[in-house]
Amino acid sequence: MTIPDRLKPLLIVIYLYLFLYSIKLLGHSFKLFGKGFAETLLNLTSDPFVGLLTGVVATTLVQSSSTTTSIVVGLVAGGGLSLTTAIPIIMGANIGTTITNTLVAVGHVANRVEFRRAFSAGVVHDFFNVGAVIVLFPLEMRFGFIARAATWLEHGFADVGGVKLFNPLKAIVSPAIDLTDALLGSVPYAPFVMAVVAAVFMFSSLGGLIATMRSLMLARIEVIIHKYLFRNDVLGLLFGIAMTIMVQSSSITTSLIIPLAGAGLVTLRQIYPYTMGANIGTTVTAMLAALATQHEVAITVAFSHLVFNVLGISIFYPLKRLPIGLAEYVGGYASQSKRHLVIFVTCYISLYFVPLIFIIFR
Repeated sequence: MTIPDRLKPLLIVIYLYLFLYSIKLLGHSFKLFGKGFAETLLNLTSDPFVGLLTGVVATTLVQSSSTTTSIVVGLVAGGGLSLTTAIPIIMGANIGTTITNTLVAVGHVANRVEFRRAFSAGVVHDFFNVGAVIVLFPLEMRFGFIARAATWLEHGFADVGGVKLFNPLKAIVSPAIDLTDALLGSVPYAPFVMAVVAAVFMFSSLGGLIATMRSLMLARIEVIIHKYLFRNDVLGLLFGIAMTIMVQSSSITTSLIIPLAGAGLVTLRQIYPYTMGANIGTTVTAMLAALATQHEVAITVAFSHLVFNVLGISIFYPLKRLPIGLAEYVGGYASQSKRHLVIFVTCYISLYFVPLIFIIFR
């Protein structure tokens, strides 16, 4: 059955809603699995290196760096964590939040060319965040410059109260999440069932979204993307910041761009500053939470997340060929065969679960 062109914009909106719903439901199911466990992990953390690993694991479980940093802010305000321990956890949170967009990229696996582009777009955020941690973590442990810069910023906001942002994504998608909770919340293994439902909706809506977008004025969409949203790196960076502030989730911001990358509408070099903007935008939630606590050290912790991301951008934007080149290589390698994909995905998953094993058996 051929769908008339006049109905395709409505179909895109429906697919996009289902896609957003699936990502939100996936995060919701992870929270049911592990938010309490995440808090336990954070409370048990004392060593800075273990704190870094804990940030990775906790954010992987709840799929939101904003949630992890907000928990950290609350623990610091309550005296459960020190500033020195909190900063490595926040660094790890940046790494843990990138798994969603890589999972979305796997939805393109049926088309080798699309998969290569989408997978490269999915992992470039990983390479940026991991690179920033590799460079800045040992320097922070030795010199403490992030803590000092965040403390200076905190002094400027010493008397500022909390502000609550309106989250349009939450307002639109939350009713569907609440309905899902009502229908599936009492079934056995509810978090697992919700995760499966989320995966089904994610991949099916992603496929429909790509097919519809490709058939509906592809050239016109390309003009809008290249002329306005991604015309240059500054606009891409600002777009990433604005999108993440609006939806208050860098996972969703970066996941939304993966279908465009897979369809060839936006290049990896255009995506790179957009993902950096997402890192800046995701710090807003924790900063607002910290300002609401009126706790000096909690505010310093929130600002340390911003300082860390700004420093990461100042290092790896000039060196952008490194993360972009690595992402292109990995995308090409993983798309060559199913065997290569399995090898990389195994290594990728290990990045998130080896730290959990280390924490449990240390």
